[in-house]
Order: sequence, then structure tokens, then C-alpha cells
Amino acid sequence: MTGRWPLLTAATSDGTLFPEYFRDRPVATDDSLDLLRGTLDVLVLKALMWGPRHGYAVARWIEDATNGTLQIEEGALYHGLHRLEKRGWVTSEWGVSETNRRAKYYTLTRVGRTQLATQTATWTRYAEAVFAALRTA
Repeated sequence: MTGRWPLLTAATSDGTLFPEYFRDRPVATDDSLDLLRGTLDVLVLKALMWGPRHGYAVARWIEDATNGTLQIEEGALYHGLHRLEKRGWVTSEWGVSETNRRAKYYTLTRVGRTQLATQTATWTRYAEAVFAALRTA
């Protein structure tokens, strides 16, 4: 699995999801799980920035945007989409996909757009800080 990280692929006994990467390692802490959920949330919000998409299209956009480095497992994706819907950051409605199948389409709300801007700024500061620390001798 070199160079590819399936995002949020394993579940603990209480249903909490965490990356397969950590499956055989010490159990992830609540802080690291929050970080992973936050990663998924901001990526899903970004995927919906240009208009409604069904779940498969969201996962595909994330994989394409990260050059295949991040792959979202179906269970984690739909859990995340439902979490975002409960928060009021996305809405959903049923429609027909490009392949003539019934699919639920998710749309970013006004509150979701605000959240995307906030999380993008936070993630940018966080990533720049981590990169700065990694570049030190």
C-alpha cells in the first residue's frame, strides 16, 4: 500500500472509524480521530464546492484531487456525509445518476460554505506549521 492511504477504513468495537494504516498499531486517540474526521469533512465540503454530487462522485473527486493518494472507503464517506448533513453543512435529495441509477445528491449549504472557508484557513495554517517543523535541521 505504498503511497496510498485509504482514509478511515477500519472500525473499533464502538463503531469509531480510523485509518487502516493504524490498524496494527496502538489505538488512535480521540484527538487523532478528530483530526481524521476533520480531514474527511473538509475534503467532502471542498468536493461539493462546485455543485451537487452523489457519494461516489465525492469519493472520486477526492481521489483525483489527491492524485490517488487518498481513497475514501464507502462506509466512512457516508458516515461523514450524514454527519455533515446533521450539522447543516450539506443537504441532500434523491436524483438519477449518469448511469440511470437512483442516487442521493449532496449540496453545500451557505453555512457549509462558511465552514469550508474556516476549515481551509485552519488546515492551511496547520499544514504550513507542520511543514516548517519538518524542514528544520
